[in-house]
Amino acid sequence: MTNPAEPSPPLRVLIVDDQQLVRSGFRMILESEPDIEVTGEAATGAEAITMTAAGRPDVVLMDVQMPDLDGLSATRQILASEPTDLDPPKVVMVTTFDREDYLFEALRAGASGFLLKNAGPEDLIASVRAVARGDALLSPEVTRRVLARFTAPTPALGTFRPPALTDREHEVLVLLARGATNTEIAAQLYLGETTVKTHVSRILHKLELRDRAQAVVFAYEHGVVAPGA
Repeated sequence: MTNPAEPSPPLRVLIVDDQQLVRSGFRMILESEPDIEVTGEAATGAEAITMTAAGRPDVVLMDVQMPDLDGLSATRQILASEPTDLDPPKVVMVTTFDREDYLFEALRAGASGFLLKNAGPEDLIASVRAVARGDALLSPEVTRRVLARFTAPTPALGTFRPPALTDREHEVLVLLARGATNTEIAAQLYLGETTVKTHVSRILHKLELRDRAQAVVFAYEHGVVAPGA
């Protein structure tokens, strides 16, 4: 008789916010789930760095604006200081979108996505699980809003083509950078959604990118797509 598979360890989450009410609310929601464990709460970016190193969370919910050290600087330091032999935590920026100038820089710093502070309990739980399994928490709406500061409404095709990508993978990367969902990419390229997901995975692997958010940044920084009419 085979032994039943051992249950997976719970997802470890660090909550970082300078407002006690926000931290307590997030903790109450997350700890209602048997597969999620809150490892601690930090009120400043500096505390977040220390507690991340000590507690090794899988996911860090990081407020953007905090005293002492803001969330953007803390994210940079957390991800830059991770040992190469360990998987870095996934950082989700928690924002009200009142500082859009932070958002693109947060992607460049390595954040896996964004979560609105007024998100519902189900969205918070789903977001933690999504980034923990490697998905970028970057909806098309957020992609378009973040990149609107740097581009025209419809980015034009750039001049750079990553040599490692096939023609189809290049097409998928261009559409991804324009904020298209897998469903939208599938419709535009007449592909199945499963095929699109496979292409996205191959793009990330070939370009050595962690997730969809980094792929968007890569496309703009390297000229795969460019501001255009």
